[in-house]
Amino acid sequence: MGFIGIFVVLGAVLGGYTMHGGDIGVLIQPSEFIIILGAALGTMLISTPLKVIIQIIQLSIKGLLGAAASKTQYVELLNMLYELFQVARKDGQLALEPHIEDPEKSALFAKYPTFLHNHHAVHFLADMIRVVLAGGVAPHNLEALMDTNIETHHEESAMPSAALGKVSDALPGLGIVAAVLGIVITMGAINGPPEEIGHKVGAALVGTFLGILVSYGFLSPIASSIDTVMLNETRYILALKAGILAFANDAPPVVAVEFARHAIFSEVRPSFKEMEAAFRNAK
Repeated sequence: MGFIGIFVVLGAVLGGYTMHGGDIGVLIQPSEFIIILGAALGTMLISTPLKVIIQIIQLSIKGLLGAAASKTQYVELLNMLYELFQVARKDGQLALEPHIEDPEKSALFAKYPTFLHNHHAVHFLADMIRVVLAGGVAPHNLEALMDTNIETHHEESAMPSAALGKVSDALPGLGIVAAVLGIVITMGAINGPPEEIGHKVGAALVGTFLGILVSYGFLSPIASSIDTVMLNETRYILALKAGILAFANDAPPVVAVEFARHAIFSEVRPSFKEMEAAFRNAK
C-alpha cells in the first residue's frame, strides 16, 4: 500500500495544480532538486552512521511494501514452538541442545524457513533456551533478561526512523534555503524583463514547495511505516517471549503455545481451532 500512497500524493498534488491551470514544466527545476535533496543527503551523512543509513533503505522498502508477519507465519512460529517443547517433554530438556547450538543445521528448524530467516528471533530463542537449560535462573529473572534483550533491540531498531524523521523535519528549512538563494539570483536580475523575473521567482518558490512536499508527503510517512515494521517485529519476539517463559515455568507444550498465541495481534492471531488443526497436520 505504501507505493500506492506515493502515487496518490503525487496525483493529488500535481492533479490539483494542473486543474488550476498550472504548468508542470515550471516545477521541473533541477537546481532546486540538487540544493534540497543534496543538502538533505548531506545532513543524513553527517548525523547518521552508514549502518543506520543502510537500515533506513532496507526498512523503507519493507515499510512501503507493508511487510509484516502474516497469520501463516505466526502459525509456523507456534508450530515450531510446539514441536520444540514436545522434544523437551519427551526426551528431556538436554535434547534441545543440538537445535539451539547450531539452529541453521537443525532438522527441526529447517521445517520452518520463515522463522529461520528471522535472525533476531532465532538468536533470541537460542539464547533464552540456553539460559533455561543452564538452570538456576528464577522465572522472574528470566523475564527480566528477555525484557532487557527486547528493549535493547527496540532502541537499536528505532534509530533508522528517528534519523529519517530528523531529515524530514529539516527539509522545509532546506526548502527555504533554496528559496532564499533563488531570491538572491532574482535580485541580481531585477533590471531584466518581467517575464525573466517572474520565472526566477517561480523557480525560487518551487524550492519551498519541494522541501515541504518531500518532508510531509514522503519522508515523514516512510519514517512512520518503519516504526510500524519494527512494532510488528517486536510483537513477533514478544510472542516468543511468552511461549519461552511459560515453558520455563513447566507449562505443557500446548499451554506454553497458548501463552505465545495470545501475545499476537488479534488481526493475525490464529484461533485455537486453527492451531489444533495445524498440530494434527504436523503430526
